[in-house]
Amino acid sequence: MRAILLAALSVSCFQVQGHEGHEHPPAGKVVTSVQKTGNGRFLFETVPGFGEMPDGGDIGPTHGGVAVDGEGNVYVSTEAKHGVVKFSGEGEYLTSFGPETAHLHSLELVKEGDKELLIGASSKFQKLVKMDLEGQVLLMIPNEETGEVPGGFKGATGVSVGPEGNIFLVCGYGSNKIHKFSPAGKLLKSAGGRGKDEGKFMTCHGIAVDYRGEKPLLLICDRENRRLVHMDLDLEFQSVYTTHLRRPCAVSIRDNLTAVAELEGRVTVLGEQGQPVAFLGDQPNKKLWAKKPIPAEKLYDGLFTSPHGLSWDNEGNIIVQDWNKIGRVTKLKRLK
Repeated sequence: MRAILLAALSVSCFQVQGHEGHEHPPAGKVVTSVQKTGNGRFLFETVPGFGEMPDGGDIGPTHGGVAVDGEGNVYVSTEAKHGVVKFSGEGEYLTSFGPETAHLHSLELVKEGDKELLIGASSKFQKLVKMDLEGQVLLMIPNEETGEVPGGFKGATGVSVGPEGNIFLVCGYGSNKIHKFSPAGKLLKSAGGRGKDEGKFMTCHGIAVDYRGEKPLLLICDRENRRLVHMDLDLEFQSVYTTHLRRPCAVSIRDNLTAVAELEGRVTVLGEQGQPVAFLGDQPNKKLWAKKPIPAEKLYDGLFTSPHGLSWDNEGNIIVQDWNKIGRVTKLKRLK
């Protein structure tokens, strides 16, 4: 049934967007025009100029994640020397955090008491980094508390923090295991591994804590199995949440909705039961799916190429980061 819904909604998405080049002018690094995308009650439009860097420079390469703080500021992790970049909610450049925060493959806002912090996983440097909102590093894992980790930190792709402060890491580019750490970084448990069966992964790429049910669960992007799965906080498999996705990389949950960054040229919004309710920025040219070195003249407003990181903001808009060499960040403003 979900596969049928995905196909039907794809047709609806095409009707909203249109896909001729003249209807989607080249954007290059920054969106320059207003383009509508979505389905039914879930209609969005692009915000011109969002995420422009000083002096027109590149933000990228954008092979990371997106986070939004309580004031609406947007944080984008990059592979560039300037590391994490901070924008206002309107997309104005505020600052960048520097080389120590470069190459964070994921980024998530976490709360510790009344403090807001950021946490990210680095596949390049095989570590986790927790920092404050000014970029000061507060914790790194592994550390002296960690102990031996099966498969190590090679290929660390995503990290999230549970309600008790425990830290959950997925190593989708390496062991395909998920690890649970104490707030100080001590390994508590490991599970998973490579495979297609329940409890196994083919690139466990992104992760988030899902608070919508009777108890918190981990929602994991099982990318090459093209599905999202639920595990409990003890790393026991619970269920397949949804399937037939285009290589899901990251998820962001707001109320009953889940936004999914799909590497193959699309963002999908799911309802509470995992059913698709909208497709956003659906790229019709499959040759541009999951490609990093795309020239600026082939980056169109309102169409994605390789969504890799994303986050809802505080007003129900979605900030999306394409995997791209020169860098590309899009704000999709939800229409009322």
